[in-house]
Amino acid sequence: MHGFLASSIGVTCAAALALPLTPPAAAAVPTPAPAAAPAVRAEASGSGSTRSLPLRPLARDRAAGPAEQGVTRRDVPPFSLVGVVWDDPDRELHGSVQVRVRETGSGAWSDWQDLEAHNADHGSDPGTAERAADRVRGATAPLWVGDSDGVELRVRADDDDPGYGLPEGLRLELVDPGVGSTPAEEAAGTDQATPEPATYAQAKPYVGPRPGIVTRRGWGADEGLREKGFKYTKKVKAAFVHHSATGNNYTCAQAPSVIRSIYRYHVRSMGWRDIGYNFVVDKCGKIYEGRAGGVAKPVLGAHTLGFNSNSMGIAVLGTYSTKKPAAAAVRAIARLSAWKLGLYGMNPRGKTYLKSGGGNLYRKGRNVRLKVISGHRDGFNTSCPGAQLYKKLDTARSTAAKYQGR
Repeated sequence: MHGFLASSIGVTCAAALALPLTPPAAAAVPTPAPAAAPAVRAEASGSGSTRSLPLRPLARDRAAGPAEQGVTRRDVPPFSLVGVVWDDPDRELHGSVQVRVRETGSGAWSDWQDLEAHNADHGSDPGTAERAADRVRGATAPLWVGDSDGVELRVRADDDDPGYGLPEGLRLELVDPGVGSTPAEEAAGTDQATPEPATYAQAKPYVGPRPGIVTRRGWGADEGLREKGFKYTKKVKAAFVHHSATGNNYTCAQAPSVIRSIYRYHVRSMGWRDIGYNFVVDKCGKIYEGRAGGVAKPVLGAHTLGFNSNSMGIAVLGTYSTKKPAAAAVRAIARLSAWKLGLYGMNPRGKTYLKSGGGNLYRKGRNVRLKVISGHRDGFNTSCPGAQLYKKLDTARSTAAKYQGR
């Protein structure tokens, strides 16, 4: 084993989509700066920014062991989220990815933190135009690190990788979420919530109360980032639950910034057309609109490779492999599912059939019987949504059914 923790226990979750906006290469506009400064993509002031740093070899002697690349410790403009991307979206990174950052203000450096190296379980279904777009990139899951102005990165191929290989075109992405909504704007961008009932009243025709949802305006989405227009599927027969794998070191007040960062990472760094999830839930139980197109409509997301059609993706911000999700977050999954699935006549405690678009569990074209509320791992061989969140899905199913009056 190599000396630091590998993150290769299954593939994990982060979001997925694919129809890109503009080629990342074309979007990278060099900014006059010292030689060590990264390229900065041209953006509107205040809307955030993405900086790319190419990785360089850290060990020249391949005979000494696995390939290792990285970014040496350096000062950089402020950022709050990091990720690593590479050229081929179908190429997996078999190895470990670790980063350490310097906190803005205090100057303190963090310990080494692991990024989830595998992200192939997300994206548009195989064979679709979105998946075939030549501007989509492979990537790790992003990691929220908070306000930072220094960075160091190391990526190492697995010891048992016979080729000691790493994907081509590795780059470190540093994301600044920019200025978001004011409290007044966020309040204006929140759908009216139906008060939670003291008892579960019978709902006809089994549609749960519509929960409060922070709209894209509410969390400060820059609509100029995403591709114009919307993509829809026929209906919503199932909900796939994910975790964002971005870590748990965020406050609920920071959740809009985390979502803006993930949105920017998906679009600018990975080349997707929009954020991949249909909805996002924070650990305090607040629900946010994800992919644009209307919260009540069957918006086609890119969250579960092979099963994006006729489904929706709900991501809980955080990493829940070993940490238990907050009860408020599980309740939010139930409330959202009771309403949205109810609009399409679905019983949260039931099962349904979805046709596979292709993946590592089910061949393309196979009709697969799945639970109406499923975890990402039910449709793809992945560790997402984390073992601890996955254990809570039965609770979400039964609670959602009660909200529907079943």
